[in-house]
Amino acid sequence: MNKITIFCKNNHRFYDIDCGTSLFDLYHQIGLELKFTPVAARVNYKLQNLNFLIYKPKDIEFIDISSPAGMRCYVRTLSMVLACSIRELFPEYDLRIEHPISKGYYCTIRDLNGQKMVLNEQIIGSIKARMQQIISEDRPIITEEKQTKEVIRLFGERNEGEVTLFQTLGNPYCRYYRMGDYIDYYTGVLMPSTGYINIFDLIPYHDDMLLRIPCRHDPVRLEDLCMQDKMFAIFSEYMRWNQLLNLKNVGEFNEFCKSKNLFELIKVSEALHEKKVTQIADMIASREERPRFVLISGPSSSGKTTFSMRLRIQLLVNGIRPVVISMDNYFVNREDTPKDENGEWDFEHLHALDLDLFRHDLGELLEGKEIKLPTFNFETGKREFRGNTLKLEKDMICIIEGLHALNPELIPNIPQSATFKVFVSALTSVNLDNHNWIPTTDVRLIRRIVRDYRYRGYSAKDTIARYESVKRGEERWIYPFQEEADAMFNSALLFELAVLKRYAEPILDEVPKYVDEYTDAHRLLKELSYFEPIPAKEIPPTSFLREFVGGSSFRY
Repeated sequence: MNKITIFCKNNHRFYDIDCGTSLFDLYHQIGLELKFTPVAARVNYKLQNLNFLIYKPKDIEFIDISSPAGMRCYVRTLSMVLACSIRELFPEYDLRIEHPISKGYYCTIRDLNGQKMVLNEQIIGSIKARMQQIISEDRPIITEEKQTKEVIRLFGERNEGEVTLFQTLGNPYCRYYRMGDYIDYYTGVLMPSTGYINIFDLIPYHDDMLLRIPCRHDPVRLEDLCMQDKMFAIFSEYMRWNQLLNLKNVGEFNEFCKSKNLFELIKVSEALHEKKVTQIADMIASREERPRFVLISGPSSSGKTTFSMRLRIQLLVNGIRPVVISMDNYFVNREDTPKDENGEWDFEHLHALDLDLFRHDLGELLEGKEIKLPTFNFETGKREFRGNTLKLEKDMICIIEGLHALNPELIPNIPQSATFKVFVSALTSVNLDNHNWIPTTDVRLIRRIVRDYRYRGYSAKDTIARYESVKRGEERWIYPFQEEADAMFNSALLFELAVLKRYAEPILDEVPKYVDEYTDAHRLLKELSYFEPIPAKEIPPTSFLREFVGGSSFRY
C-alpha cells in the first residue's frame, strides 16, 4: 500500500502510515496516550470523527472531552442517545433540547403536534435506563451523505425542523448520522459509537427534565447541579416570545425571511426588548424604598452598555435622574494589578479594582456627600483626578456597569435596599432544529468579533485567541452570582445572526487555515451558514445590535 506522512501535534512527531488509515487506528498505532479517551481529532485544524480515513499528508491533533470541542462532540453524541431512547420507547414523540441551564440541558418531549408529554420520575427513569442499555450495547454511529432530496425523504414529515432546514439551506447533498435504524442530524461530529459515553444523568426539572453532562475541568464527574430559577423564568419568557412569533427553528426563520413579514418580525422583537427594559425601570421606580445604585453585570458582548443607556431613558420617563459611574475608573494602578497563574496581568480579578476607594465613594454618595470622581488613564496605567465631582440629589440614581456588579463582596458596606442588581446577557437564540442549538457563547463571540474588528482593530484570530481566557474570567467572577440579580435581561434577538452574518463572514474568512484559531472560525462560519442573511437597514438605531455593527444613536 502507498505510504503517507502525517504530523501528530500532540507529541510533535512525524509518522509514515498506510494510505486510508482511520484516525481511530492511527491513535492506537502510534501509542499516543491522552489523559482521557480521545473523542475526535483536528485534521488540518478541522474537527473530524475518529472514523475519518486519511488519504493525504495531514497535521493531526487528537482531542478528548476536557477541550471545548471535545465536550461539544460528547454532548452531541449524548443527545443522539437520548433522542434515540425516546423514539424507541415512545414512537409518536420526539425530544426537543430547549436550552442550556443549571450546567445541563433543559429538555422536553413533544408529540407530532408540538404538545408536551407530562413527565414524571418513572418515565424519566425508563428513558435513562434505555440510554444506559444503548450505551452498553456500544452501537456504532455511522456518518452518511446523500442527495438532499433523498435525505428529506428519509427524515420524512415527523422531522419537520430538519426537513425545513435542509430545504432552506439549498445544498445538493446533506450529511446525517445513523445508529442502527435510527437516523438524526447534527451540526458537528459525533463519537464513533455509544460506548464512548461514560457519564451522564437525566433528572426531573421544572415538570420536564434536565440532561446532565460531565464537568469539562474534571470529566470523571458530573457538573455540579445548581438551580437557576430566575434564569429559567427568562428562558421561559423567551420561549413564549418565539411562540408569539410562531417560530420554532431556523428553517422556519429562513422561510420567514423570504416573506413580506420579515420587517414585522424585527419590529416585534425590538418592541419586546423595549417592553422588558421598561418593566425593569418600573420595578426600580416602584420600590417603596427607592434604590440609589443600579448595578449591571453580564459577560463579554452581552449588550450591557446599550442596556444601561436604554434603562437610563426609561428611568427619566419615571421622573428619575440617572447618572453613570464607570467601574473601570476604579482600577488599581497597573503595577498593583493581580497576576494570573501564567504571570500575566489579571484585569478581571476582583482585586484589580480599588475596593477601598470604591466602597468609600459609594458610602459617601449614599450619605448625600460629594465625591471626587477618579478617571483611569489606560495609556499610563494610572488613576487620575481631573476635577470631576458627583453628588446624588434626592431624585437621582447612580447606574454602575461592570464585571463584578453582582458580587456580594463588591460593596458589603452598602445595604441591599439601596441597590438594584441586573444581569444582562444574550441568553438564547432560535434553535436550528429539535436537537441542535447555537451556543450562547458563540452568539456573544460573533458579536465580539464584529465589534473588535470594526472598532478596536483586532482580527478574528486575535479575538478567538483571547476568548477562552475571557470565558474563564466569566465563570469565576460572573456566573456564580447571576442568581443574585433582582432582574435579568436577555439581549438576544431572534434575527441577529442573520444580520451579523454579512459582517462576520468576511472577517472570519481572514483567519489563516494553518492556525489553531481556524478550528473555531470554521465552526462559526458553519453556524452562520444556516441563516438567510438580512440587511441591517431596518434595525432601529437604539437596537442592541447597533452596539456591534454600528449606526447606533447612543454614544459608546
